[in-house]
Amino acid sequence: MSEPFSVPVTVRGYETDVQGHLNQSVYLNYAEHARWSLLRAAGITQAELIGSGVGPVALETTIRYLRELLAGDEVEVTCGFEWGEGKTFRIRQTIRKKDGTVAAEITAVGGLMDLQERRLVANAGEVLKGLATDPSLL
Repeated sequence: MSEPFSVPVTVRGYETDVQGHLNQSVYLNYAEHARWSLLRAAGITQAELIGSGVGPVALETTIRYLRELLAGDEVEVTCGFEWGEGKTFRIRQTIRKKDGTVAAEITAVGGLMDLQERRLVANAGEVLKGLATDPSLL
């Protein structure tokens, strides 16, 4: 099995809370950054999604905080899609320190919304893969 898609991120001081830990909401920003980076790497831009009449929606997100992150920590944020046959899909992500320590695990349930109908489309994975120039990343 190949390594999952990942992006590097350095924790910035202004992202930390009063205790010096990465603020809880910033984990979501890192996850979102990795998801959009993966879509871009696959050849899908936000403008192309909107132009095709669909947009991603978050339906549920769970974060497991396992180790603290501090300003200056360098991490890798992974991203992998798990496609099913229904209207929703899962996204599994890990935030890992340079030494391999897992700092957080993020699991999300998403969908792809038809922007005219305002309903989830069937087989979101197939729709996204159809828009991609490199669908193997998805």
